[in-house]
Amino acid sequence: MYQNFGTAFVFVLLGIVLVAVPLLLQRILSPQNRSREKLTTYECGEDAEGSAWIQFNIRFYVIALIFIIFDVEVIFLFPWAVVYKELGLFAFVEMMIFLAILSVGLIYIWRKGDLEWVKLSVPYGSGRYSKLNVAEDKAEPILEETAV
Repeated sequence: MYQNFGTAFVFVLLGIVLVAVPLLLQRILSPQNRSREKLTTYECGEDAEGSAWIQFNIRFYVIALIFIIFDVEVIFLFPWAVVYKELGLFAFVEMMIFLAILSVGLIYIWRKGDLEWVKLSVPYGSGRYSKLNVAEDKAEPILEETAV
C-alpha cells in the first residue's frame, strides 16, 4: 500500500531540490557588495520619487482585463477562418452567434462607461475626485477651489 506513495514522495523531493539548489547557488555565487544605489528601485533610468505604496486607479486593470478578454476571444477567429470552407454553414452560424455574444458584451461595457478613461460623475467621490464638478454641458470639468 505504501509503495504508491513512493512516486509522489520522489516528485515532492525533486520539486524541493529544484527550487532550493538554484536559490542556494545564487546566494553563494552572487556578489555581496551592496550599496545605496544598487538597492534603489529601477524605473527605466529615472530616479524613483516617493513611496512605492501608492494607490493606482483601478481603471488601469479594468481596461487591461477587458482588452485581454476581447483579444483572447478574437484569437478563436483565426482557426475558424483557416478551415471556414470545410466547416460549412453550421460553423458560420455558430461563429455569428459567438460574435453576437461578444458584441453584446462590448455594448454592455461601452454603455456602462467602463471604456472611458476618466469618469466625471463619481457617485461617492473621495480623495482628489471629491472636488470634481461637471458642468451642465459636460464639455469641461470644473474644479472647485476650497480654502485650506
